[in-house]
Amino acid sequence: MGNTNNRPLILVTNDDGIDAKGLKELVSVAREFGDVVVISAREAMSGMSHAITIKVPLRVFLIEEEEGFKKYLTSGTPVDGVKLAFHSLLERRPDLVLSGINHGSNSSSSILYSGTMGAAMEGAVNHIPSIGFSLLDYNPDADFGTSVQVAREVIRMVMEKGLPDGVCLNVNIPAVPLNELKGIRMCSQANGYWKEEFEKRTDPSGHEYYWLTGFFHNREPEGGGMGTDERALEEHFASVVPIDTDLTAYSALDKIKTWEMKAMRNEG
Repeated sequence: MGNTNNRPLILVTNDDGIDAKGLKELVSVAREFGDVVVISAREAMSGMSHAITIKVPLRVFLIEEEEGFKKYLTSGTPVDGVKLAFHSLLERRPDLVLSGINHGSNSSSSILYSGTMGAAMEGAVNHIPSIGFSLLDYNPDADFGTSVQVAREVIRMVMEKGLPDGVCLNVNIPAVPLNELKGIRMCSQANGYWKEEFEKRTDPSGHEYYWLTGFFHNREPEGGGMGTDERALEEHFASVVPIDTDLTAYSALDKIKTWEMKAMRNEG
């Protein structure tokens, strides 16, 4: 696929599988802005975070092609897909990486587990403006009407304004009709975590196994958390959180520099 009329090149991926409705909706929006290359796996890759495949060969197949559009199927993770595209499949560096639209929230600490955001962060690591989109609805046939409108506006702004190097956007959209969406709010990440438990169960053969369960615990003060993604979503705003791929905790760096550590020597 050549550069059609010098249009921007956009890479689109996800973690819900190549047949996911959210991916199809995001691709339709992306094609309004440029030539599009899609890469995704056959099966859902939720919870893969920034995982890459290192122990088995990666497979990739071109399954659809037309003017200004290609679609690849891969056996790898979302991050594998982005790496494959950058280094083996694309004729040039993309102008934008899009991931999603995920079926389910990736707000607050969920970003740490998200394959959707893992792919977006891989784009940012490679100095490409990147955005991850998620809808707060796990239904495979969810209504993406509101999400499409939000995605279109955020993509437009990023294409126009750009992003700081190494920064991607984590965009979450409440599952509400467009006429109930209050707007798009720039936010910080809420202080929360998943309180997880492993439920012991027994399979039909009598063997025990464990099933991950749990719930999200928001550590923000009750009635507080102003300016966070969780608060915005509760109030029916789409949340946009800038994510930096530099994970250094600069607020703690000066403090730990004061620690007096003894040098460890191997006397053997």
